[in-house]
Amino acid sequence: MASARDGTTTGTTAGTTPTLTVGPVPTAALASVVFLKVHEFARRPVTEQARLRAQLEAVVAVTAAELEPASRVVLDAADGAAVVVLRDPIGALRLAERALFAATAGLPLSVGINHGAVQLAGAGKGDEGLAGDGIAVAANVAEFAGPSALLIARSFRDALADVQPGLEAQMLTAGTFTDAGLRTHELFAPDHRVPARRRRRFIAASVLAAVLLVGAGVGARIQAEGKDQFLDGMAAKYRDTAEQGRSYVQELVGKVKF
Repeated sequence: MASARDGTTTGTTAGTTPTLTVGPVPTAALASVVFLKVHEFARRPVTEQARLRAQLEAVVAVTAAELEPASRVVLDAADGAAVVVLRDPIGALRLAERALFAATAGLPLSVGINHGAVQLAGAGKGDEGLAGDGIAVAANVAEFAGPSALLIARSFRDALADVQPGLEAQMLTAGTFTDAGLRTHELFAPDHRVPARRRRRFIAASVLAAVLLVGAGVGARIQAEGKDQFLDGMAAKYRDTAEQGRSYVQELVGKVKF
């Protein structure tokens, strides 16, 4: 998971945007953004935060596996993660629905999806990052969703209609919400009465196994290494991942322009 722990801001509350340091490529793209928010993450003990974040990484790895690597990028955020998906709204919806199965293993996720602009920000200032209204709105939508709930913005519903007419009819009105900046959002939720259980069973089992295994591994490592040593190792890993993510995101975003 690409990380933004090397000096860029990663807040995910209403109106904020997670960023990832990348090279100075002045371009922008329309993308679907799935924001996976760990419910009440900041209020939890540090050791529990480490366990939940490791479980979240496992969930993202399992659920994003079917997406083309060249069409997605994962951004680490303060209380979760944002998955930016280019040219595949249906794939983004599948990822979001599958990620919710992680709640059965104790990972309390709230999920929001939006379709909007993302771009490289801060070019030439030494603090370049992937940002944009598409990510900010997805973070707000996830904020409105309760634990184990998925909400989508109207713009994403419209994107589904463009790629597969009729699919948007499976999205039911969830209401109109106002964020901290007094911006209103018309939101929808999937109609879970639509049958897809047979296909989902295998995915649910895969996600559940990943969360349980990673959670058990984190607990064992904390006991063996001690809390301080474990957290230092986690921080070092995020720094290394951010370095690796720079060139990847630069190449990815550079492929798609308005």
